[in-house]
Amino acid sequence: MESRTRYENVLKRFDQLGEELSKSENIRNRDLYRKLARERSELEKAVLAIRRYLDLEKRYTEDRAAVDEGSDRELVEIARSEMGELERQMHAEEESIKVYLLPRDPDDSRNTVFEIRAGTGGDEAALFAADLARMYRLYAERQNWKIESLSSSPTEIGGYKEIIFLVTGENAFGKLKFESGVHRVQRVPVTEAGGRIHTSAVSVAVLPEAEEVDIQIDPKDLRVDVFRSRGPGGQSVNTTDSAVRITHIPTGMVVQCQDEKSQHKNRAKALKVLMARLLEKARSEQAEKIAEARRGMIGSGDRSDKIRTYNFPQGRVTDHRIGLTVYNLKGVLDGDLGEIVEKLALANREELLKREMEAGSRAGGA
Repeated sequence: MESRTRYENVLKRFDQLGEELSKSENIRNRDLYRKLARERSELEKAVLAIRRYLDLEKRYTEDRAAVDEGSDRELVEIARSEMGELERQMHAEEESIKVYLLPRDPDDSRNTVFEIRAGTGGDEAALFAADLARMYRLYAERQNWKIESLSSSPTEIGGYKEIIFLVTGENAFGKLKFESGVHRVQRVPVTEAGGRIHTSAVSVAVLPEAEEVDIQIDPKDLRVDVFRSRGPGGQSVNTTDSAVRITHIPTGMVVQCQDEKSQHKNRAKALKVLMARLLEKARSEQAEKIAEARRGMIGSGDRSDKIRTYNFPQGRVTDHRIGLTVYNLKGVLDGDLGEIVEKLALANREELLKREMEAGSRAGGA
């Protein structure tokens, strides 16, 4: 009975959103219209599954009535045989509905600040950081997302000590958030004369883009330094003080940007990165207090976690969190991340569903 009431509320909300979207005043309010349209779109799969479930339930009720009446033996046998199949289909739809109605991460629809940093491995780690940056750019192209470079520290041989970019597009954070962590590569570096396999590491941080309403920064808490941009190897690439370094005094966070020739643009990009980091810090601290912090099998985002290994000699990619191995290394590095992203999201939904059911069992037994 409780689930039936919930289903009816979902259907009612879906219809209500349709009415709200047709109102002229809401159409003129672009932000509100996008918000309503997004909510309705998120409910659509659940609504279709609920409608299928209710149709199956109606047919089951009719068959039950035929069995209870029992006046026509042949009709009773047909109804009984059909009831078993209907029960199976109803159960399957209920399981789907549970997944569709799981609480959604409100950040999923946000744009994403993506940070890649070379870790252990020196030049080889920096080269692999460039490989990962290319991989994510190609994946973004497949999703019709837009990428904007925010900051980078290139090396002389074509790698990156650090590269930060903004990913803009539908469900960008929702699909990329499980990429946070340490990515390990095993291969023979181009700088290795003896042909030995080396292991290097690169860290990835995926942050939801902060909005001004999320983070309020007091200008008095910022120290802004300007200096001349420099390229790899230390050569000057700009004759004016256009590079910007911003220090957030209360936390000690430092962000710098030198990609643009305009000091104003570099400052704006550095602030964008700083706000995303401050938002992530605030949310992590809040999550720690309630012992959630996106822990568990998938969503930790802990920078110290080794989440994935790219093994070149064997041509494989292994995601250690879900025990997934794909023998398509070249394809993955060319942006074919779909299978990995989808299976991580599925495992996360299953974990959330398990927690919700456990919470429901505890509540029911209280």
